[in-house]
Amino acid sequence: MTEPDVDGVDEALALVGRAPTGPSAPRPPGQQGTRDGQGASGHRDAQRHRDTAWDRARALAARAGRCAAPRSRTVPLDQALGRVLAEPLTALTDLPPFDTSAMDGWAVAGPGPWEIRAEESLLAGRGEATALPDGIAVRIATGARVPADTTAVIRTEHARATPGRADRAGTGGGGGHLHARHEVVPGQDIRPRGQECRTGDELLPAATIVTPAVLGLAAAAGYDRLVTAEPPRVDVLVLGDELLTSGIPYDGLIRDALGPMLGPWLRTLGAEPTVRRIGDDADALYEAVTGTDADLVVTTGGTAAGPVDHVHPVLRKAGAELLVDGVRVRPGHPMLLARLTANRHLVGLPGNPLAAVSGLLTLAEPLLRGLAGRRAPEPYRLPVRGDVHGHPRDTRLVPVAHRDGRAVPLHYAGPAMLRGLAAADGLAVVPPGGARTGDVLEILDLPWTASTSAPAPAPAQGGCFT
Repeated sequence: MTEPDVDGVDEALALVGRAPTGPSAPRPPGQQGTRDGQGASGHRDAQRHRDTAWDRARALAARAGRCAAPRSRTVPLDQALGRVLAEPLTALTDLPPFDTSAMDGWAVAGPGPWEIRAEESLLAGRGEATALPDGIAVRIATGARVPADTTAVIRTEHARATPGRADRAGTGGGGGHLHARHEVVPGQDIRPRGQECRTGDELLPAATIVTPAVLGLAAAAGYDRLVTAEPPRVDVLVLGDELLTSGIPYDGLIRDALGPMLGPWLRTLGAEPTVRRIGDDADALYEAVTGTDADLVVTTGGTAAGPVDHVHPVLRKAGAELLVDGVRVRPGHPMLLARLTANRHLVGLPGNPLAAVSGLLTLAEPLLRGLAGRRAPEPYRLPVRGDVHGHPRDTRLVPVAHRDGRAVPLHYAGPAMLRGLAAADGLAVVPPGGARTGDVLEILDLPWTASTSAPAPAPAQGGCFT
């Protein structure tokens, strides 16, 4: 389940910036003739010729996701959390639906001082109150409907009441008079009808993730149910007879790191994954690929040309169309993207753990984003602290930690390693040739450290594959 590097540098680059480079660099132990290997140099040259540039591979995957027929479902508010709006959220009512008091205090009309109507009090949830005559003040609670002709609401702490005496009309018997401690500005502490929105206003665009705040807004705007995008279904097929599901590795067997990792990771991308173990069985793989109704099939390992690398033969047998067959990125270059049917795809990940994560972020994440109806994250860049060794021709994805506004490359970044990734905040996109201290690099967020800033604008819509 290992992925060799054409120039034999990836494992040696586990300690960033300390490895030799070039065609003469030594091949790390265990890389010769292994799974996901490239075989003879002639095959490697042919593969390199058809490999897709990293940024183009991501664009192709994103377009494939956008072009698949979307599915939506209307769900109650209490089932919508974490889903994505399939259509814009428009207001079903004015917010607020009537003039309301923003504070506990007094509703007053006209200039003061005001006669207090001691027998009257305006509370939230009560019906429409009668219009307020000039010179009158009544108690009002926060959220209560403001009577017609009210000049302002005076907060309790900004008012002073005096004992009752004859009112201005000379009828007497009032509840005293109210005096303002500060200047009264017409409309103060009144939330006018429609201040937040009017009926029909778009509150949120489609593709917005439903958060607790979105649920609150939807409820306030009159919704009981929301139209949401259905989470894409993903079948993860873990390949390899050498994988253990428990215990300590022994006798050439190793623990499966991808099965436990990919399911939770895919859930953070808005998918509903199912993880299955197939082993090195071409017939079982063919049945799993052709017999599922999942929107996306993800395989681990078997994407190159070794004796038990069955993914390519199975795809040919299934009549699949290869959209991406190899990507110029390290680790993870023997990844692939295939279209199984008009609305179903397969992403083939390399078998090495960090190489598989590279494939996940390069191909699966952009594709799932389209299938799940999610927006592309806002791209961001950080200056790198320390020189980062680059591949001569390919992009490198290097685990980094955020330190004082800089991206610090982490050790243990070889294709078979997860130690660096486990401590990372993101993956730096290192161009061919590498980067020096201070160079500004694009950073791919990891789902558990991704920014919670406002949604990015929707990506430009490209044409579908023909």
